[in-house]
Amino acid sequence: MSEQQKNQVQFVDIDEGNHGQRIDNFLITALKGVPKSAIYRILRKGEVRVNKKRIKPVYKLQAGDVVRIPPVKVAEKQEFVPKNLDKIAKLEDAILFEDKYLMVLNKPSGMAVHGGSGLSYGLIEALRSIRPDERNLELVHRLDRDTSGCLLVSKKRSVLRGLHEQLREKTMEKNYWALVTGSWASKIKNVTEPLRKNTLQSGERVVRVDEAEGKPSQTRFRVLERFGQFATLVQASPVTGRTHQIRVHTQCKGHPIACDDKYGVAEFDSEMKKKGLNRLFLHAHDLTFIHPKTEESMCVEAPLDNQLKNCIKTLREEA
Repeated sequence: MSEQQKNQVQFVDIDEGNHGQRIDNFLITALKGVPKSAIYRILRKGEVRVNKKRIKPVYKLQAGDVVRIPPVKVAEKQEFVPKNLDKIAKLEDAILFEDKYLMVLNKPSGMAVHGGSGLSYGLIEALRSIRPDERNLELVHRLDRDTSGCLLVSKKRSVLRGLHEQLREKTMEKNYWALVTGSWASKIKNVTEPLRKNTLQSGERVVRVDEAEGKPSQTRFRVLERFGQFATLVQASPVTGRTHQIRVHTQCKGHPIACDDKYGVAEFDSEMKKKGLNRLFLHAHDLTFIHPKTEESMCVEAPLDNQLKNCIKTLREEA
């Protein structure tokens, strides 16, 4: 919606692309630059109407609805000037698959997937800046800032809904590669410790195993390669999608991931840094899903970056 349109009453016809979307989320996207507080205020006061009727923020739009949007004040636009221009420029090279409906990227370690928590931008904002014609780019799922690998981004609302359904139904398969300390026992194939998010006084989020109040969590593991008793390369396949799930499930079994500054072991991490590893060794290696439009079974793999590949090479030579 243009700045001029935001200053006058608008009537928007809803099509299949926005069918099922909550009205508040629709307005947040349509009225970029308008504070969320202002959007919820015009909803609360009944200035937004659907088919001439007042609605609540949780109302889900239907194809054929007509939305009345009142004039709104736009916050002063801040120019998007990301600091890490090199990483943004390389995002095009990081695209593993793309069509007119979705894309899969090999997210670099160290880049947050979205802005917030003191960050002015993240991967999704960077993508929107280099693809200004793609108006509906949305993250299908998330990866921790220090985790690399397969990240799925939708280009249409209907595609986003279809992929979210696969996540809910657990028909989308995500496999991660992680280097953990010690020799992972082959019998540890299914970790189900319940997890609970905690916020420390500093504001830092940590996740702990909590049998009483934790949420049900499940990760499947298998050994890919052993490096003596020193370390093991494992494949981790999360069935649920809890925050820091793989990192905490490996930790609770006594095998934290290499260079995990939140859940790791200092002595092991120090040894790994001597071998040239300066990032969390957790990589979303492959992603399998059904394309929501073509119904084709898709499997996309993300190659390891040079630092991870060199780390494995060094461990093999020393084993």
